[in-house]
Order: sequence, then C-alpha cells, then structure tokens
Amino acid sequence: MKIERVELIHIRLPLVGTFRTSFGSMPEKDTFLLRVITGDAEGWAEFAGDPEHLYCDEFAASAELVLRDHLIPRVVATGDVSVARVGPAVEAVKGHPLAKAVLETAILDAELRGYDMSLATYLGSVHDRVPSGVSVGIMDTIPQLLEAVSGYLEQGYVRIKLKIEPGWDIEPVRMVRREFGDDVLLQVDANTAYSLTDAEQLRKLDEFGLPMLEQPLAEDDLRGHAELAKLVHTPICLDETINSARDTATAIELGACRVVNVKPARVGGYLEARRIHDVAAANGIPVWCGGMLETGIGRAANLALAALPGFVLPGDTSASGRFYAEDITEPFVIEDGHLPVPTGAGIGVDVLDDALVRYTVARRDLYSHR
Repeated sequence: MKIERVELIHIRLPLVGTFRTSFGSMPEKDTFLLRVITGDAEGWAEFAGDPEHLYCDEFAASAELVLRDHLIPRVVATGDVSVARVGPAVEAVKGHPLAKAVLETAILDAELRGYDMSLATYLGSVHDRVPSGVSVGIMDTIPQLLEAVSGYLEQGYVRIKLKIEPGWDIEPVRMVRREFGDDVLLQVDANTAYSLTDAEQLRKLDEFGLPMLEQPLAEDDLRGHAELAKLVHTPICLDETINSARDTATAIELGACRVVNVKPARVGGYLEARRIHDVAAANGIPVWCGGMLETGIGRAANLALAALPGFVLPGDTSASGRFYAEDITEPFVIEDGHLPVPTGAGIGVDVLDDALVRYTVARRDLYSHR
C-alpha cells in the first residue's frame, strides 16, 4: 500500500454544553482529523488531544509538527506501508503517543477498507453492540447535577460517571445516590486531582458502593496508587497512568489497580490498546473504553475496541448527541442502553462532506507524493 497523500483537517465543533473536569472547561471540540490517501482507499482518524496541554503533554500544534517532520517521513520511507510496519517505523521517536495513534489509525482504516474488513473483525470483537455510559462534568450546583443525571438516565444510559475534584466529591455522590438509588451504576473520576494525603477524604466514598474510583492521584504516582488501594475499599481504576501493556502488567503486579480504563489514543493506538486488553484479561482485571469527547470518527473506532471480550464494564461510549448537536458522521444513537458496533469496512463510518465543510477551520497537506 503506497501512501499518496496525508491531509490534516482542523475542525471546531461546538459542544451542546461546556464540559468541565478538574483540569479545565471545554466549550467546543477543537482538534484535527487525519486523512491518509493510498492507491486503494483512504483512511480517517481523529486526534484525541486539545489545543493546549492541560490533560496531557501533547497538544494539536506539537502533534502536527511531529507528524509532518518525524512520523510520516519514517512511515513513508518503509515503501509498501502496512499498519504492522507503523509501530517499528516510529519507535525511535520518543513519546508522542497521541500523534502516533492518529497516524496508525488512519493507516489502519485505509488498509482495512482496501480489504473490505471491519475494524471490529480485525481486533477480534465478539459483540455487535456495547453498553453505553456517560461522563458528567463538574457543575456549579447540586440541583444542576441532579437534573443532568436524571436526563441521562431517562435516555437509557446504563452507567453514570461523575467528574470530581477537591470540594466537589462526597456531597455530589451522596446526593446522586440519595436521588436515584443504589441500583444506579455510579462511578467517579478524579483526573489526578488528589494526593495520597487525601486518603481519608477519598475513603468517605466507600459508603456509596461505587464500582471504582478512577485515577485519583498523579499519573506518575504508581506507588501512591498502590498505597491508596490498601486504604480504601472502593476499587482503584487507572487511566492516565496506563500508557502501555507493560504499564498495565506493572500496575497489576504492584496492586495499584483493580480496573483499567483503556484510551486508545493515550496508549499509541488500537494495536497497543488490544495488547493492554489481553494483559488485563489474562490477570482477571476488567477493562473498559474511555472517551475523549470524540466525534463520530473516534467514537466508531472506540466501539469496535469496546466489543472485545475483556471489556466487561460500560465505557464512555456515549451517543453523539451527548456532546454534539451535529456530528461530522451519521450520529450514534443509544438504544436500550447500548450503541451498535459499526460493521462496515475500516472504522465503519463515513465523513459527511457538508458537515465537515461547516466545521473546518483549515486544511493542509502534511505529505504529498509528487
């Protein structure tokens, strides 16, 4: 497969409401799509990062630079490109997993479309639909939170995840439990907002029967998570700490987690995400698929991953309408608490040209074969 062109498409989609976490607020999704054109097909992928490096140390401008000047040239130099060659070709470039992920995914999409094979089939997925959870951001008031949760439950979501931070943790959880009962699958996500000295405060979450407490401490504090796991009964779930299958094995061995959140972009792509799934499954550790406010491009690929057998917990695979009044693909709609896994070739969805035009800020070639 010869790569003829790689195009970056900068897009901005307004969110239906500002999404707030412990590290910042987002009124819109400002990112880029990568389009890889070969002689046989074209592939699409979505950069999962943001314009600023608040969630992680990668951001859109840095990703564009490393793609243009380092990653794409190395991959193109392999000649007959296949997804199996992408990892070895870019291994010498340290870091930049989000940039590597968007390139690998676009190439994988193009390759699978050429074979008329779905990503779900390629990964080894075993389900045709996956349970849908929703992530609820930090809000100004408890009544506002309760109204939002009520709306999501009425829409059929089978799991509610509350973002928390110091000062917005115990009381929001208590009130959601009181309002909606113990039968609601409720979990919390701290996005690294706490330290080990907050163990006493975090232990107060134990009374609510949560299936997990996600990433309470800093991403590099593996020892701290292992210590915290001894002090609280709520299972610790690691997210930002997990960047590879090796990290997963280490965290499990140290007792730092009992659940793993797999975000394909954060770990460098869907091939590494599948390896993380395999390591966790071999150790009896449940995994679930996290989200990064993806458009339909990223959401489609995540659904294929979430259909693997080890993904036994509902993930952040919410309906398109959770974030966007209009998506750049046909919208994903929740039915009976689930979303369908795309079965078409590649990621299984196509970009809607008219919508893409409306939300495109700029387009530029990162590579073109002359």
